[in-house]
Amino acid sequence: MKITKIDTYETIYSANTFYPRIELKSGGKTIGQLIFESNGSSLPLDTTSGEEVNLYYHRDDFGNVIDLLRHEKPMYLWFNGSGTGFENGIKSTPEPVGEREKPPAR
Repeated sequence: MKITKIDTYETIYSANTFYPRIELKSGGKTIGQLIFESNGSSLPLDTTSGEEVNLYYHRDDFGNVIDLLRHEKPMYLWFNGSGTGFENGIKSTPEPVGEREKPPAR
């Protein structure tokens, strides 16, 4: 399993037939992209292109993914392989329950 820390990301909304995507970078290099295809469509298998990973999601998942990238730190890209039976995605590090938030003042 390959796990790589995500340093920065870029959102890409192109015109025409290109799907929205989020480009992930580590150490100034692109490490992969999250590609958001039409809701209800069959998603392609996650793949690699050289050293970069392509992970496929439905468009409805865009909000959840961008929220994770915006609010969780650090975040990692992990890739186990292409084909059925491989789990791939982005993940944060383990956090304690309650995220150390202070209770509301009384």
